[in-house]
Amino acid sequence: MNKIYPTAADALDGVLFDGMLIAAGGFGLCGIPELLIAAIRDAGTKDLTVASNNAGVDDFGLGVLLQTRQVKKMMSSYVGENAEFMRQYLSGELELEFNPQGTLAERMRAGGCGIPGFYTKTGVGTVIAEGKEHKDFDGETYIMEKGIFADLSIVKAWKADTTGNLVFRKTARNFNPPAAMCGKVCIVEVEEIVEPGELDPDTIHLPGVYVHRIVQGEHEKRIEQRTTRKREEA
Repeated sequence: MNKIYPTAADALDGVLFDGMLIAAGGFGLCGIPELLIAAIRDAGTKDLTVASNNAGVDDFGLGVLLQTRQVKKMMSSYVGENAEFMRQYLSGELELEFNPQGTLAERMRAGGCGIPGFYTKTGVGTVIAEGKEHKDFDGETYIMEKGIFADLSIVKAWKADTTGNLVFRKTARNFNPPAAMCGKVCIVEVEEIVEPGELDPDTIHLPGVYVHRIVQGEHEKRIEQRTTRKREEA
């Protein structure tokens, strides 16, 4: 089975439809599937629900889909770097399902493992718990969170072999593995593709059984907030 596609648009062909739920990997602008996001924008797919830690910034990452009004709802844990995200939410143009960060990651992982729901203490006694089932275990109260079962996963990895085994580099190994797991279809963009056997099995972070399509490309790797200090005088 050939999993390699020449472009992001080709990899998304026949997968996109209006109103779908997409799980997107990355954290801020680190490890985001920027090529696939751009291809979704160009395809014009609308009324999207996107599960992602955040929505990038105004003109990059998932922020470009907010600019084009293609996103109906975000399932996120952090919204602080995107002014357009904030504007649309406060004006009632965008739905937001707010999740604690660990809960969002576990909801994705649970979906990938076929687990429909789980209990957690995180969020008990806050607005996060409103409308959710509460249950006591050993005298402690927990709320039930549902696993995320996405129509499509879009993720960014460093390397892949042609069977879809993935290696993520440093901080990019954050939301990408759980996001990849929970989609009915998983499409990954990578910097390098190698032949089977070239990856050390001990370095593989996600097995190829989760990956359906792969595209290789060049990435901008923009820095979200550049913080520097003056060079010390010699």
